[in-house]
Amino acid sequence: MRILVVEDGVDIGNAIRSRLSRLGHAVDLEADGRAANVLLGTQNYDLVVLDVMLPSMDGFAILRELRSRSDTPVLLLTARSAVDDRVSGLGFGADDYLIKPFDYRELEARVQALLRRKSGQASDIIQLGDLIIDRNNRLAELKGHSLPLSRKEFALLEILLSRPQRTFSKEELLNLLFSYEKEPSLNAVEQYITRLRKKIDGSSVEIRTTRGMGYQIASV
Repeated sequence: MRILVVEDGVDIGNAIRSRLSRLGHAVDLEADGRAANVLLGTQNYDLVVLDVMLPSMDGFAILRELRSRSDTPVLLLTARSAVDDRVSGLGFGADDYLIKPFDYRELEARVQALLRRKSGQASDIIQLGDLIIDRNNRLAELKGHSLPLSRKEFALLEILLSRPQRTFSKEELLNLLFSYEKEPSLNAVEQYITRLRKKIDGSSVEIRTTRGMGYQIASV
């Protein structure tokens, strides 16, 4: 999924990006509040991790503007002593908050929970036919056996399985799989689709191509 992290602390921002990238997400990192606000007006994200104290434009102002046009889930980062920040953040439309300093494992869990809620899934386990993925542990299983996948292959499979029967365009998949700093060509999407098709070949599910529209996963 595509995530924007807005955090001006260099070490914290880089650590969050690294942790979420290891989960297979495409993560953009922005340290300046106003620049982040501009980015949110031009780019669609599945989740925003938003610090309150930011240069040029604070997190509350960004959140208010975002809520005027979007219901994108927002995880707010606040200081331990700032109770008013947490209350205000939830009032402005934040979906959850995390108090600094925090355990990065809790950050990951809250991010996954918000993404799961956004996709309408009640569990981290998604099954279609004989294909099962565990989104929390980043594991896949096919016909009862472990299915080895790279991070990007798992991320692609997770996106497709989160909405079976829905057709995703190449542009959508490119946007969801890669951050803007590393965005490759549409050919990269085709390559990952080809690899994933080979790995699930012979199962009860398949990735279908809808000419001129994109790809969907469905039961055979």
